Amino acid sequence: MSRQAAPGRRPEIILHNAHILTLEDALPQAQAIGIRAGRICALGSDDQVLALADDACEYLDLEGRTVVPGLIDGHAHLDREGLKGIYPSLGTVESIADIQEKIAALARQTPRGEWIVVMPLGTPPLFDDMPQALREGRFPDRHDLDAAAPDHPVYIRSIWGFWRHTTPLVSIANTRALECAGINEQTPSPSPQVIIERDAQGIPTGVFRENTLMPIVELVFFREVTRFSVAARVKSMSRSTAAYHAFGTTSVHEGHGAASELVRAYQKTHAAGQLDMRIQLAWSPNWRSVPVEDIAGFMEAWCGWLADTGQGDEYFRIAGMFVDMGPDPDNRLRAQAYPDTGWAGFNYDTARERDQVLAVLRACARLRIQVIAIWPNMLGLFHQIHQETSLKGLRWVLGHVSTLSPQAVEQIREMGLIVTTHTNRYLYKEGPLLCERLPAERHGEIVPLRTLTDAGIPVVLATDNVPVSLFHPMWHAVARKARANGMLISPEQALSREEALRCMTRNGSLLTWQEAEKGSLKVGKMADLAVLSANPLQCPEAQIPEIRAVMTMVGGRIVHHGWPS
Repeated sequence: MSRQAAPGRRPEIILHNAHILTLEDALPQAQAIGIRAGRICALGSDDQVLALADDACEYLDLEGRTVVPGLIDGHAHLDREGLKGIYPSLGTVESIADIQEKIAALARQTPRGEWIVVMPLGTPPLFDDMPQALREGRFPDRHDLDAAAPDHPVYIRSIWGFWRHTTPLVSIANTRALECAGINEQTPSPSPQVIIERDAQGIPTGVFRENTLMPIVELVFFREVTRFSVAARVKSMSRSTAAYHAFGTTSVHEGHGAASELVRAYQKTHAAGQLDMRIQLAWSPNWRSVPVEDIAGFMEAWCGWLADTGQGDEYFRIAGMFVDMGPDPDNRLRAQAYPDTGWAGFNYDTARERDQVLAVLRACARLRIQVIAIWPNMLGLFHQIHQETSLKGLRWVLGHVSTLSPQAVEQIREMGLIVTTHTNRYLYKEGPLLCERLPAERHGEIVPLRTLTDAGIPVVLATDNVPVSLFHPMWHAVARKARANGMLISPEQALSREEALRCMTRNGSLLTWQEAEKGSLKVGKMADLAVLSANPLQCPEAQIPEIRAVMTMVGGRIVHHGWPS
């Protein structure tokens, strides 16, 4: 076995007796890795690396476990995971009486008249077992909640709908909460997507049903009591990073963009020395505050700092911009809660009209600002800009790909775009629906990972926080099986396991211009790595989603230790 070593730099720690997948062609596998000052200083056989040690070196015997480069999530919404713990959860409930008992317990701990706001009903992470899991087969109403807490306004918030990708979203308020929100029999629904449930007399029952995946009700009627403060976001960040570290993720790219409140939360966390995940945020603009008659001037005057690699350090960086087209009335409603963004973390009203979007894209191309888009209507605009100013080398990103025609793939290749996926949605959950919409001869256009990879287009896997483990998208990419009855979705588009692993490591580093720093295990690169519970290249295919990290390191420091006792 060949060896890599940094001359004259003895390891401070050595991981040995391991099966190391470096994802480097020159030395694809190794047994031991030496780390010094947060970087890899040696790779090779046990004998070769252990021979470099001195008396001060620490050793960790990995007992034959598989080591991979730290995983890079191309579209994570990492912060959302920790937010789930800010408001109390009612936990497992099997009847309305169970709900009443738990609400009453919270009421006894809460000063009279103060709000009680709790997490949605149902079992995380999907919250998809309500109300059928309740003995009564229905949701509680305001009268049920009144009986449990007559002296408190009570609100059971709805889910963030993308957790399960089904509607309706349901939230529930008691009588005092309805009164505080000014909701009565005369209150109109704020949107066609929102149903304010009413009894035979037209009086609201306290149950709200929303036929949309992003809540409207809590942002319009209950935003004062459901908001996540910046302090709460900071407090929850350690829970978020711990959840992702537990599956080997060491870097995330927030491609949907970040609003100012989320940026501040990351800034405060980092300033306090508590950020142990490598974070890159794209900016989520609040265009409502920008004079639309001079978007180009605004971009020139205020956005140049987002160019190229942006601003920040190896742990926290802001670069690039999320861009969207097609304003939506419901998003304008949600945006009224600004600067609060609820579960989103991004600004809702980011979409502009076509001519305004083109002005933004032209400015970004001129200023070398990376652009990230997640909807297919943006691809044609990208290509229009490319005809004016070549996008090659700017690493613009098309995310959340669902279906791509051969022509679209060729345009992506021509422009040098990076593609990030949302396989949790478009393969696992909605793959059969896409098959129904397309004729059989076009099924190969559904998340066409093989076509993209064969065209030399970098594909980066992403979780979108549903759930947090990148081994789910890896399995989707390899197995191409849907949630409903295990239906195979265009299996000819499958990737090999090693290709999928590269899509969550090496390719991810391209998003942030850091391929020389991370994404593989090589002497000189940052010591970001994960020790896994199973070898993802050799374990039974069905076990890929079950893989966890037994240890995760960022910059040579252990940030997760789930070693079996």
